[in-house]
Amino acid sequence: MLDLPTVARGDLFSAIGDHEHVLFFHDPDVGLKGIIAIHDTSLGPALGGTRMAPYPDLEAALFDALRLARGMTWKAVAADLDVGGGKAVLIGDPEKDRSPELFRAFGRQVHALGGRFYTGTDMGTRPEDFAYAYQETPYLVGLPEAYGGSGDSSVTTADGVVGAIRVTLEFLDGDGDLKDRTFVVQGLGKVGLKVAHRLLEAGGRLIVADPSAERVDAFRRLAEAFGKTFQIVSPEAIYDAEADVFVPCAYGGVITEAVARRLRVRAIVGSANQPLAHPGIAATLKAQNILFAPDYLANAGGLIQVADELFGPNPKRVEQKLSVVLETLRFVYRRSDAEGLTTVEAAERLVRERWERRKRLNVRYRPDVPPKWRFRR
Repeated sequence: MLDLPTVARGDLFSAIGDHEHVLFFHDPDVGLKGIIAIHDTSLGPALGGTRMAPYPDLEAALFDALRLARGMTWKAVAADLDVGGGKAVLIGDPEKDRSPELFRAFGRQVHALGGRFYTGTDMGTRPEDFAYAYQETPYLVGLPEAYGGSGDSSVTTADGVVGAIRVTLEFLDGDGDLKDRTFVVQGLGKVGLKVAHRLLEAGGRLIVADPSAERVDAFRRLAEAFGKTFQIVSPEAIYDAEADVFVPCAYGGVITEAVARRLRVRAIVGSANQPLAHPGIAATLKAQNILFAPDYLANAGGLIQVADELFGPNPKRVEQKLSVVLETLRFVYRRSDAEGLTTVEAAERLVRERWERRKRLNVRYRPDVPPKWRFRR
């Protein structure tokens, strides 16, 4: 029986809430421990990445999976994709615990869901890991191109973040040019470093922070190659840096009420999932005239790419879909301004309206679509 030392049994189901399916799995022979959370499949199979991290306890892993799965549903609806939201988390240190056998065992867990959940790389995992999982299941996306996939989705995620920054500056100033603007980039991982690269390339000035000395050195070499002025600060000091845009590209929940009041920027646009500690912080940001780009619009590029992969990789189609999401972000800014809403409220209304319309369409009978469930006679 599963031991839940830090989660009261009554609270566990309350935490699961409106999620359709939560799967706990364990293979002690290969050190596999994890959770798959499926939030919603009313618009299509759940799709979401697999994150690997040394979670302090089961409760932290569960809440991360639930939070991220729900966010993937919202991101899919906002991006106008025919998929639902899901997420997998693996409990372990990605630098020490990953192995081919672990990811093959994980692939078997994904396969047991029979196509209700598609997954691929996320924080702490690499596309190469899923080449091993692919030996056990076809329900994967974001595979290396050698395996028929569309390649590294962090490239498209970074493109989307930079596009969202341009849209945001255009809304604020009527000009989306990045040259001579100052950007604070928090986190220099596989998305953050690519975002920093694009901002440097466009002539931006950067202030960056990351707890990894190796990542900071990679950024320093990049910035010096461009001959650009830059500043490296401590992870804690990043919130006090003065800039045009704060670009969170690390963990979610970093912008608390206290942090929001410290920020000296005009806008927040990043790749981090759910960077606000809770939605109410959007009101604090609005009161301080800080424009917040809802994360599931700003960082939708990666999801667009891997969802498109289900139909066969097509970079031009991905580019077109990404432009639609950026237009949606423009609409959210205009609606927020016109109706006196926070951008979070404006985006939520848009997503809920679209979600309800799409769900109603999906329940209609169509003769060319087989029934969802097939029963034995």
